[in-house]
Amino acid sequence: MLGTGKMAEAVLAGLLRSGWSADQLVVTARRPARGAELAERYGVTVVGNTEAAERADILVIGVKPQDAAALLGEIGPKVSANKLVISLCAGLTTGFFADRLPGDAPVIRVMTNTPALIGEAMTAISAGPHATGEQLAVAEEMFKPLGATVRVPEYQQDAVTALSGSGPAYFYLMVEAMIDAGVLLGLPRQVAHELVVQTAVGSAVMLRDSGEHPVKLREAVTSPAGTTAAALRELENHGVRAALLSALEAARDRAAQIAGEMRQ
Repeated sequence: MLGTGKMAEAVLAGLLRSGWSADQLVVTARRPARGAELAERYGVTVVGNTEAAERADILVIGVKPQDAAALLGEIGPKVSANKLVISLCAGLTTGFFADRLPGDAPVIRVMTNTPALIGEAMTAISAGPHATGEQLAVAEEMFKPLGATVRVPEYQQDAVTALSGSGPAYFYLMVEAMIDAGVLLGLPRQVAHELVVQTAVGSAVMLRDSGEHPVKLREAVTSPAGTTAAALRELENHGVRAALLSALEAARDRAAQIAGEMRQ
């Protein structure tokens, strides 16, 4: 793990929880205090970037996109064609890495999300031009214990970033707003929190396990001229659906913009 920020830490925690040994993993961190925190929390070995690149067969790049070029310049001489490079960097293409690594280094682009911490991640995987089917399968095996995985063509990764990579934040914002509404309606905050969180969990599991289209599940809750219908009308009047579309477009465009800024 080269650059163990929040997302890379989520992956690290998920791997350890799913049966990987701490002895199989080395991590790097920009700040010594952060490295000490990771070593204490997970029992992993913390080393420098070049040592990690030299020792490991699989290099997971977890730095911020704007720091990726400097990292690749540092570790490039240690990256041979028999090492697999997995990028967690939002917006950066496999071509970005190929241009900065020697030879035909195989690169796989991955977009996962923070529910990896609890084994409920959604991970999208795309192979770069030099990655083999066997290496793609290795990446899938790494991320499957963290939740669900899907293969997508790389050109769809910015949309994936907008939808599922950033997606947990949208749900947290919705839950936060519903809890605040419950308080406004006269409920104690803790009661409102419990009501909303369990409703969110139950709805998500039902959506996943029933196989029903969300429209059908929504209609099952919506009685004619009832309370739910009144609430849904207000959501539509305030443009919630349109706001979500605009928000996801903004996230997708920002991912593309990051890639463009890195090329300059």
